[in-house]
Amino acid sequence: MKTADAALPIVQMEQVCKKIGAKTIIDKLSFEVPRGEVFGFLGPNGAGKTTTIRMMVGLMSITEGDIRIGGHSIRTHFEEAIRHIGAIVENPEMYKFLSGYHNLVHYARMIPGISAQRIEEVIKLVGMENRIHDKVKTYSLGMRQRLGIAQALLHKPSVLILDEPTNGLDPAGIRELRDHLRKLTREEGISVIVSSHLLSEMELMCDRVAIIQNGSLVDVRLIKDFRQADDKLQVVFDLEPLDAARNLVKEVSLEAVYELRGETLVMTLDRTEVAAWNKRFVEAGINVFGIRTANKSLEDQFLEMTGSDQIA
Repeated sequence: MKTADAALPIVQMEQVCKKIGAKTIIDKLSFEVPRGEVFGFLGPNGAGKTTTIRMMVGLMSITEGDIRIGGHSIRTHFEEAIRHIGAIVENPEMYKFLSGYHNLVHYARMIPGISAQRIEEVIKLVGMENRIHDKVKTYSLGMRQRLGIAQALLHKPSVLILDEPTNGLDPAGIRELRDHLRKLTREEGISVIVSSHLLSEMELMCDRVAIIQNGSLVDVRLIKDFRQADDKLQVVFDLEPLDAARNLVKEVSLEAVYELRGETLVMTLDRTEVAAWNKRFVEAGINVFGIRTANKSLEDQFLEMTGSDQIA
């Protein structure tokens, strides 16, 4: 691949619209997915996530706009574009009476140029060396998910698209999946697009997220930007007596931002100010039983941005 091509985003959404009859499902959606990242796709129920993914992989037509994969248009150069994609939309389908290995061999026959060596590479990549010759009917859901990812990686795609890959997985399975996706971006250099309703997992799994609502883009942010969204920390002090602490804050600073929340005092502070206030409280004879931060999580910020209590 040329250096100039390598600098381009692997996926480019360009004013994409999807209309069914008079209803607009996706409305002028534009964003880019950089290479070598895990990219999260978030939105409330009915926001249009799965519709967008279906358009990316050619399972649904685009009404207006375009999607470019590796610089190739899905609309005008479908074969060149789809060659860059590996995908699992909904659940991976396997022949349960065959072993995992023979499922991969069967799939490899459909695509020219996949060698036995490449099959072994993807088996190792998803960590299935010890179970690959067992029948799929003996696999857990997490194992089948891993086999599906191996299948999607056989032709060396540039981008792996997974629609709700954590559905039905237990916490151990979700952690395994998260580790494998990280490994893929690190060792294979591919981009991964993940749609999921588990925001806490997206926060751990993704480098950045795109948030859509009612078919429109709300925002695209790096996960680290969510964590640093506020320059100030909300710091919760568990103090006694509380009235004395509040009076001290008033005396020291008329500009201090604070509130009483239950039996605690919540202050908005720079990180460097936390230790100084702790020292002031102690020197004033106020008991400090605990200090913790209460900044908004990714989930809190997501719900604020979408104005929704439906996370999916």
